[in-house]
Amino acid sequence: MPETTPNGPGPVAGRSPAFTTLLVVVGLEALALVVVTVALLVELLVAPASSIASAIALVVLAAIAATWLVAMFLGLRNHRSWVRSGIIVWQVLQGALAIGAFQGVFRVAWVGWVLLIPALLGLTLVLSRPVTAALVPRDQRDD
Repeated sequence: MPETTPNGPGPVAGRSPAFTTLLVVVGLEALALVVVTVALLVELLVAPASSIASAIALVVLAAIAATWLVAMFLGLRNHRSWVRSGIIVWQVLQGALAIGAFQGVFRVAWVGWVLLIPALLGLTLVLSRPVTAALVPRDQRDD
């Protein structure tokens, strides 16, 4: 009689390389935005601001964006289908910031590239077939 007892954990549905790469990109973007938010908060507390109201508003907006991006990362990690639209919106906004860094009054090309490359990569990955398939709700999958 053949042995049917499993020797270890059962087969785990692996993540595609595209999904894993998107998870890393969104995670790094979320981490970077959290760091920027903390840096803005520290700067608000230790450096005199020309406009306290604007400085507070900037910190609050950065904190909201960081919270949103962390939620997108957690939803992506948990294969929630609703994250696609949020990730697309974030990548488009980040691309717009990159274009501003290329064309603004204070042009800093390297900042533009640092913003643009992950935005294009994230946008491409979130629209790819493996990621789209991984984010389909379980009740709608053709398993």
